[in-house]
Amino acid sequence: MGSKILIADDDDLVRTAIFKILTMFNHDVTAVQSGREVLEQISEDYDVIVLDINMPDLDGFETLEHLNAIKLDIPVLFLTGAGSMDYAVKAINLGAYDFITKPIEDIEFFHVKVRRAIEKRTFLRHEKLYKQNLESEVKAKTRELAAKNILLEQYSDHLEKATVQIMSSLQAAMEEKDGYTAGHTRRVTELSMLLGEAINLPEDEQVVLRRAAQFHDIGKLVIDLSCIQKPGKLTPEEWELIKKHPEVGANIIEPLQFMERERNIIRHHHEKLDGSGYPDGIGGNELDMLARILTVADSFDAMTSRRNYRRNLSTVEAVAELRRCAESQFDPELVEAFAGIVLSARSLYKQ
Repeated sequence: MGSKILIADDDDLVRTAIFKILTMFNHDVTAVQSGREVLEQISEDYDVIVLDINMPDLDGFETLEHLNAIKLDIPVLFLTGAGSMDYAVKAINLGAYDFITKPIEDIEFFHVKVRRAIEKRTFLRHEKLYKQNLESEVKAKTRELAAKNILLEQYSDHLEKATVQIMSSLQAAMEEKDGYTAGHTRRVTELSMLLGEAINLPEDEQVVLRRAAQFHDIGKLVIDLSCIQKPGKLTPEEWELIKKHPEVGANIIEPLQFMERERNIIRHHHEKLDGSGYPDGIGGNELDMLARILTVADSFDAMTSRRNYRRNLSTVEAVAELRRCAESQFDPELVEAFAGIVLSARSLYKQ
């Protein structure tokens, strides 16, 4: 069986003749008398529509406009009488595939036009199917990629947490061997987070601050700092050695791409607001806000911790020192926020 064709013509003789011709070429033909019947009969199953122009109720042009509105993409061949070329032009402008003059004298030529319309319909069907398959494939790939991205994010998050945990455990174990550094990282982290909360630091910033505080002294793990335990003041050479730990710590963190910002904070936690700190001598707006927070917390804990070469300061004395060095070393607003925290809860910290 050939293609499925719908013909519409109110002239019984023309309609019957076209029906017989197309049936002779083994097509499945449905014949109706009006445009209204075309709209009632039409479906995706049809391959070609042969449409007369002058019909009662809905003429050929009006019928084509309705067909265009429902977007079935079925090629339409218009039947036009001799001397009706202006009709043919209008039909083509409306989207008709081709036109056929009647009466039909050359049956073969008529069928050639029908076959071309059928080929057009086949192409449109394949194109539509291809687009649908492509769209389905794209959606499937998108879902697949989304699922893989979730897995990758979960794996990355697990890897980050595991890395941080391992490094924290290593650092804690190393610190506990030295009575002068035991608990320092934990206290600085707690103080930094309290200060961050006091100034309403966003949650994502708090995550970065916590990590930076946890590893701010990690550089000391690979530097021989036994000089800290000796009685008396440190020599200039010993101070130079100690001053290397921010840079060394940043180098240790550098391979961890998810801690790029933390690396810079670790490197700059001994910088000062006036630019007289180390290792880069930067200050002012060049200093990350999180580095300024860490500097205040770290300095406070250092001042209130016992050292062989000096006595530890009380909370009140340490706060006074922070305030004295505000503007030059510390951010004044952070110092005042920090003072409010530690002075209102002195029993939690060293006196």
